Amino acid sequence: MRLTRRGMLFGGAALAALPAISASAAVPALLTARVARMQLLPEGYGETEIWGYEGTMPGPEIRVAQGARVRRRLENALPRPTSIHWHGVRIDNAMDGVAGLTQDAVAPGAGFDYAFVAPDAGTYWYHAHNRSVEEVARGLYGALIVEEPDRPDVDREEVLILDDWRIDPETAQLDADFDAPHDRSHAGRTGNFIATNATYGLTGQARRNERLRLRLINAANARLFDLRLAGLDGWVVALDGMPLSAPARLEERLVLGPAQRADLVVDVTAAVGERAAVDAVVDRQRLPQVVFDIGGEASASRRPPPAPLPPNGHAMVDLTRARPLSLVMEGGAMGGLRAATLGGRQMGFRELAGAGHFWAFNGAVGRAEDPPLAELARGEHVRLTIVNDTAFPHAMHLHGMHFHEIGEDGRPGPLRDTTLLFGNQSRDIAFVADNPGNWLLHCHMLSHAASGMATRIVVS
Repeated sequence: MRLTRRGMLFGGAALAALPAISASAAVPALLTARVARMQLLPEGYGETEIWGYEGTMPGPEIRVAQGARVRRRLENALPRPTSIHWHGVRIDNAMDGVAGLTQDAVAPGAGFDYAFVAPDAGTYWYHAHNRSVEEVARGLYGALIVEEPDRPDVDREEVLILDDWRIDPETAQLDADFDAPHDRSHAGRTGNFIATNATYGLTGQARRNERLRLRLINAANARLFDLRLAGLDGWVVALDGMPLSAPARLEERLVLGPAQRADLVVDVTAAVGERAAVDAVVDRQRLPQVVFDIGGEASASRRPPPAPLPPNGHAMVDLTRARPLSLVMEGGAMGGLRAATLGGRQMGFRELAGAGHFWAFNGAVGRAEDPPLAELARGEHVRLTIVNDTAFPHAMHLHGMHFHEIGEDGRPGPLRDTTLLFGNQSRDIAFVADNPGNWLLHCHMLSHAASGMATRIVVS
């Protein structure tokens, strides 16, 4: 595959970057988190210091068959403690990787053995979960792909991890202020450099009428990716790893909040000699996330629409007997939060802000040791109403279980593990509490989670 470089820009429109096409490689049973340097910016700029699993960003792609057992030993060669969360996997609670809740953070020089079954086929990812607002932003993440027993009718697939970085082009180094009050109180830490698979200026080859499966992962700290297709015609076949009951045609745009994923099946419709792309709209400009140069034809005509992916086995929620719960998000700039409890003590907003806390759930700043949002019996059906009483979007992620977003028709929609709510929006989600343990529920705008937007659900 011939790879070529493209143009770039810094500033308000961010830096457009075109990814290397992913390739499977042998994955070590060891995942060493360590400091490394890489050419993140284009040639001509200096190397950037990152933290990466096996010294790479993204970390090694882990690919297993559905139902297989995943075994990885984390070795911490970083200057501070860390842990790994296996995002979206219905996992044993002890393996969930949330430092301070399901395990102790792994100290520098120490290790931890993760072993779990991957029960559901789909697109998942793994990332650091101790001070994740910094450790994920520095590069501690990678793709976890669980393959279906029967391969879908596609010619090939690409794993595309979308991310942004706040970086100084003069020094090529990441902005080290991961606790900036503006990020915590506003939309979160967004960057001025955008890339896919942490690779700048690359393009791949494709053929007209070729059918591709694109596995999209938003690994950004806070950025929403507003995606459009060019020279591609496609369908959404899975969200957050969970197959849709029927492929949904992608008519115009696909918005992915932080931590959300989407599987697309796309047909290349661009003519031979032209280009096809997945673009992100940034500051009203369409910037390519991946570009395919079209050379030759895969076939003389297009195939019929794709068939649904095989469903993963989940208990279906019964809304008629679901226990009602509510979660109200409060705070942030322009949010009107006057007071909240922190550690059992009522504080005014000014005192909370002085301690670096700007958000609350149901009037309380979230801490792992605080009382849970709910204590549920195993197998209990739940309907949770989430109200975003703030001016900013939030991507709410539930660990350990998937949930249905309840549609406007009152019916359960597709299964997700992360739901995106815009300012002053509310949504009901529903699930069966079928996985015992302490499960984190938090905003995946990681600056928000670090400054109050976290709680937990206990399943006995």
